[in-house]
Amino acid sequence: MNRLLTTLFAALEALLVVGIGIGISLVPLTILWAFQYGLQIDWIVFWRAAVDIWLLGSGVDVTMTLNPVIASSLGFAGAGTPFVLSIAPLGFALVTVLLGARAGRRIGEIPHNYLGILAAIATFGVLSLGATLSTITPSARPSIWQGALLPTIVFAIGLVAGLVLGSRTSVAARGTASGRSLLDRLGGRPRSRAVATAALTGGAGAAAVVMAVSAVLVAALLLLSYAKIISLYEGVHAAVLGGIAITVGQLAFLPNLVIWAAAWLVGPGFAIGTGSAVSPLGTSLGPIPAIPILGALPSGQFAWGFLGLLIPVLAGFLAAILVRPRLVAALDGRSSAGILIGTGLLIGVVGGVALGLLAWVSAGAAGPGRLVDVGPSPLLVGAFAALEFGVAAVIGLLVGRPPRD
Repeated sequence: MNRLLTTLFAALEALLVVGIGIGISLVPLTILWAFQYGLQIDWIVFWRAAVDIWLLGSGVDVTMTLNPVIASSLGFAGAGTPFVLSIAPLGFALVTVLLGARAGRRIGEIPHNYLGILAAIATFGVLSLGATLSTITPSARPSIWQGALLPTIVFAIGLVAGLVLGSRTSVAARGTASGRSLLDRLGGRPRSRAVATAALTGGAGAAAVVMAVSAVLVAALLLLSYAKIISLYEGVHAAVLGGIAITVGQLAFLPNLVIWAAAWLVGPGFAIGTGSAVSPLGTSLGPIPAIPILGALPSGQFAWGFLGLLIPVLAGFLAAILVRPRLVAALDGRSSAGILIGTGLLIGVVGGVALGLLAWVSAGAAGPGRLVDVGPSPLLVGAFAALEFGVAAVIGLLVGRPPRD
């Protein structure tokens, strides 16, 4: 009986996460259907749109075929041919992870929690597959295997994280023996342990600092560009309900904008369409959609734009300064210059990989024609970040008291 109750409870948690994720788009779209369109359009159209948006948020590719009239009005070359929409509004993935973490904590409080985790993941996968199949039309066709797998992986990440964090005390108690056995296996390599810990901590910390500064930068740009954003809202003529729907969609892309700001600070910047560039050296944009939030994009040339590169450099230096005392202590003061230099370079690699992965998940195709290239280049962002973090981290680790061999 306990196992059955655990399974049902976990399945309900998965159902709630799917329902909330789809409902974020479905509720404003349904209000739009009822009051602005007067119930004259089949509601299933709005259901399919909400599910497609939710699937996109988890990285699912959706193949679109525009109506010829709409395609001709866009003015983009190739707008009338099928194209793949692959850019993910990461706000939906973030909501799924957070709700999954909440579900993981709740499941961790009941008996047979590992059975509950498996039941929740299986239920989520079935629901995700069903939602994907319900949206397939000639005009919008999500990838079926991605629709079943990718949202489930995003949910599972949050679920496992919530389970581990929610029961960290008991997990630590149960994992003491295995943890000690791992340390015993590494007992002959204390320097490897110390270097790995410093590299992971420093690299993650440097990337986190850049992301935090990027979030502040995006908030400042939105405030400074308030008038331009409002004028773009007025130009869309979407009325109140349409404006609410547009705002919800833009909020889902805020995590993307923060990552793009980080790419700007690192150096490579990002693109809003093939041939465009938004970087510290200046902004070069061609025709872009009249999306209000894009009014916050910087324009023109920046005489002092290169100063943005100081942020990742300072982040790498600060991260190295903070991890150095523990690193030196773990090595019993026997840290050589070679070990410090190697650790600094590893900090750069970890931070570069972290920002490169974030750039990868934030970019994609946002439409036909030139809009197939939107977002930063993961390779360039990762490489620039690794170089800036690494050099700064090496300097940070070498400052202070000279190391002893």
